[in-house]
Amino acid sequence: MQLNAAARAAFDAMSEGVTIIDIEGKIVFGNRAYRSFLNKEAGGDIGEIEGYRLRDLRPGARLPEVLEAGKPILHITRKEIEDFYFVNMYPIYQNGLLVGGLSVVTFLEDAYQAREELEAMEARSRQVLRSINRANGARYTFDDIVAVSPAAVQAKELAQKIAATDATVLLASESGTGKELYAQAIHNASPRQEGVFVAINCSNFNAQLLDSELFGYAEGAFTGARKGGKVGLFEAADGGTLFLDEVSEMDISLQAKLLRALQEHRVRPVGAVKETEVDVRVIAACNADLPEYVRSGKFRKDLYYRLNTFPIRIPPLRERPGDVPVLAQAILDELSHKLRRNFHLSVDAAERLREHDWPGNVRELRNVLEFSAYLTPSGLISADTLPGDLGRREDGVPRTLAQRTRDFEKRTILALLEHNGSSLEGKKKTAKELGISLATLYNKLSVF
Repeated sequence: MQLNAAARAAFDAMSEGVTIIDIEGKIVFGNRAYRSFLNKEAGGDIGEIEGYRLRDLRPGARLPEVLEAGKPILHITRKEIEDFYFVNMYPIYQNGLLVGGLSVVTFLEDAYQAREELEAMEARSRQVLRSINRANGARYTFDDIVAVSPAAVQAKELAQKIAATDATVLLASESGTGKELYAQAIHNASPRQEGVFVAINCSNFNAQLLDSELFGYAEGAFTGARKGGKVGLFEAADGGTLFLDEVSEMDISLQAKLLRALQEHRVRPVGAVKETEVDVRVIAACNADLPEYVRSGKFRKDLYYRLNTFPIRIPPLRERPGDVPVLAQAILDELSHKLRRNFHLSVDAAERLREHDWPGNVRELRNVLEFSAYLTPSGLISADTLPGDLGRREDGVPRTLAQRTRDFEKRTILALLEHNGSSLEGKKKTAKELGISLATLYNKLSVF
């Protein structure tokens, strides 16, 4: 077995010790680092080593065992005199025949240096993650939560107290009340504020896809799996917070895996053998009646109790009409900055907003104000500029929830079309923002 000059030069450039023996156990090559190691052991220059049997120089050498077994021997830790080192040994095959063996020795000093470099790289990665989190993750704090009515103040104060702990939180409230706003505020007021905030809506995925999203998968776990596998959101949120929106819609077959992750702080990617430790705070949210889901068998009782350690109920807008004018002005301030125009709310408009029941809660309020803002040249939002059916009764009979929801849907769609345009591209953009297909948008427009 021969090594050319280029191979010898490459091995000599390495800080690891490299030894190559032939099928008879004789040294074919030892690089500069390995020869230095042998000289240190011998207490002087031992001269040329090529052509000598390895075990004549080092009786305890295990590289010849690789020749006997024809298989590698990996991750061996050894100590010679005062030096610790780590060894990987491999058989060398040529045209299917065993022709020799190779060992690679990593010295303790190099291992420490590699560890320091890894720790420095991890520190840089954490800094990058914190920067990304500040830019794209949890933007809201408790200062962004408007709370005037007693019920809203109580919910906000409870959330602030719980934020200081590391406990799992369940935000149970109607759609559009600002559950993610609360989740981000809790994260930013917690000891994990320097970590990442990761959010996922569980209702957007089937069981298999959600399993891969939350827990990741190993390479080759299934057909089409990405080379190298995929890191799940639990691992991505390590040291930070994971927000599970619409957790009630998670498939019951996956709920046991979530429960184990919460209890054991370990996750197992799809197709993997080993579990990975994770340090994640979970904030869950739902607008469904979870106790009823438990009674009907759609949600595990043990998972419900695990998530319900600290429940926070965010009151809907109809239970806190005093918050509506303050919330409305806060939203108009955002729109003023966005549209570079000043918007204000008149007294009669504020009263109309207070009288509405807001089945869509804060989300509906925001859409109503955006609708009015785009159509108001003066910047003054008055009762006349609000949608005509807002809070109105027909023939003295209160509108049903279905009617109010339909009106809200109509206002939302028309406001977005007014903004995006009624062209095909505008309709496509509107459908995408609403999370519906273009065909569904056309169906809805046909009945307006």
